[in-house]
Amino acid sequence: MTQTVLVVYAHPEPMSLTRRFVSETIQTLEQQGHEVLQSDLYGMNWKAHFDQDDFPNRLDNDRLSLIHESGHAYTTGQQTQDVEAEQQKLLAADAVIFHFPLWWFGMPAILKGWIDRVYAYGFAYGYKGQGNRYRYGDGIFKGKRALLSVMIGGPADDYGPRGINGPLDELLFPITHGALFFPGFDVLPTHAIYGTGKLEQGTAEKALTAWRLRLRNIFNETPIPFRHQNSGDYQRHTLADHLAAGESGLSIHMDHHSPEF
Repeated sequence: MTQTVLVVYAHPEPMSLTRRFVSETIQTLEQQGHEVLQSDLYGMNWKAHFDQDDFPNRLDNDRLSLIHESGHAYTTGQQTQDVEAEQQKLLAADAVIFHFPLWWFGMPAILKGWIDRVYAYGFAYGYKGQGNRYRYGDGIFKGKRALLSVMIGGPADDYGPRGINGPLDELLFPITHGALFFPGFDVLPTHAIYGTGKLEQGTAEKALTAWRLRLRNIFNETPIPFRHQNSGDYQRHTLADHLAAGESGLSIHMDHHSPEF
């Protein structure tokens, strides 16, 4: 079955390992018969900062309220052309793959700026004008899949359960659970390549082979079992007392007993 996949990537160097993975992604998916859309953020010279220039027809010229202006621009069809084009790609996609290097424990600023600007009020949050009703498993991207492909300079041990940098899944939680699951994506486990600064050619080729194999199954993989806001697990946005009793932290927002986990 032909699907549409949006590939969003952020790296300024065409010869980087990130860009090699992007090329493999596009080639592999097209060979499978899928349609591939692309957003090369550096190549597009994407405007990363979210400011008054995003709203040429302001509701209030005296004070900038990003939420109000974002919602007004989105609902009245007055968004900037670059933002609207990216939203249309997201709506067309059955899955979105994000390729980026881990810089200072997060995504590059240009990619964060893509999210800040494209995720308009009424689109990715405040969906259907219902405030916080449709989020964390519900929302405009419900039924779509998302996957992070992350290049990491340090060794895997540094990002393990007791690693000095902190567990990778927790470092990326604001992206996987926040930027992706919040507006409804089914989020697949992160694909990470470690030690990229000293990766030997043979190791890189093995990593690319493993990535090709994974791409063949992205529409069959089991997503991360994040708890849905509207599943009954939460009471006024706080996890019910009988679930993960006595525990705290990010992991309580995953249903480890899910039959899909």
